[in-house]
Amino acid sequence: MRIGILTSGGDCPGLNAVIRGAVLKGIKVGGHEFVGFRDGWRGVVEGDIVELPRHSVRGISKQGGTILGTSRTNPFDGDGGPSRIGQTLENLGIDAVIAIGGEGTLAAAKRLTDAGLKIVGVPKTVDNDLDATDYTFGFDTAVQIATEAIDRLRTTGESHHRCMVAEVMGRNVGWIALHSGMASGAHAILIPEQQVSMEQVCNWVLTARDRGRAPLVVVAEGFVPAHLKAPHSERGLDTFGRARLGGIADQIALSIEERTGIESRATVLGHIQRGGVPSAFDRVLATRLGMAAVDSVTQGLWGTMVSLNGTNIERVGFDAALGNLKRVPQDRYDEAAILFG
Repeated sequence: MRIGILTSGGDCPGLNAVIRGAVLKGIKVGGHEFVGFRDGWRGVVEGDIVELPRHSVRGISKQGGTILGTSRTNPFDGDGGPSRIGQTLENLGIDAVIAIGGEGTLAAAKRLTDAGLKIVGVPKTVDNDLDATDYTFGFDTAVQIATEAIDRLRTTGESHHRCMVAEVMGRNVGWIALHSGMASGAHAILIPEQQVSMEQVCNWVLTARDRGRAPLVVVAEGFVPAHLKAPHSERGLDTFGRARLGGIADQIALSIEERTGIESRATVLGHIQRGGVPSAFDRVLATRLGMAAVDSVTQGLWGTMVSLNGTNIERVGFDAALGNLKRVPQDRYDEAAILFG
């Protein structure tokens, strides 16, 4: 078979390891040919491809980003849609597609599969918010990067007796904030799943200050304080119509300083969390998912996504993968909250 691979949405540590795992197993075991679509769904719609022989993936599993490029192109906009994409695939002699991406990418893949195209999915999100898999590659790396950055913020906060507020990724869920906050010993962790008042946040900050500590607050970008109704957003919408988040840390730091008199500083970690080389865990997980995706293609399991269940790689339908976000459960937050203040 001639198989096309695409990486879509935000870049993520481990994407290249998925590509390498799929290509190596597909060539060695199945005798398949591979091409890559440049820049995600844009390459699929426009037929912009690059050949992927074995030597093209040599040594790429340790590289960050994606050798294929990515974009947030909606394949149903403009000249896209099932008919156009199906004709493009036929013209290029491509028998099946492996789509590597998050919720938006997989939702598009489901619509195309429902229209008769042959697609399998590989979950990709640093937020770790897809419900049908225990972990997604990129999450471990993002947590490690965030933890290292927050550790550095802590030392400068202690030197100046300041409250430091670190903003991490997490549009709808707070897994990165929870893990990096616990790992770095944060005095408060604020996540989208829990609406907390600024009075409570300031109580935690003051409690830490009164014990002689420099308060440290970790907040997910999608956190909504109790007095607000929507996440902080001042940068418009992305191509899928979602608000571009970022900047809640600045609002929280300002409020803390006004309410407590403690000098406060905010740092938005942003894209640094998903840049650079993937962790060992993410390299292994991504490689296994890429290899399993090729098996799905070989078996004709269209409309399915490979996923991690415990230590096993399994397959679930796109419906199950997209049905619910994997939110931080109450007991996990309560566990972390014991350490606040």
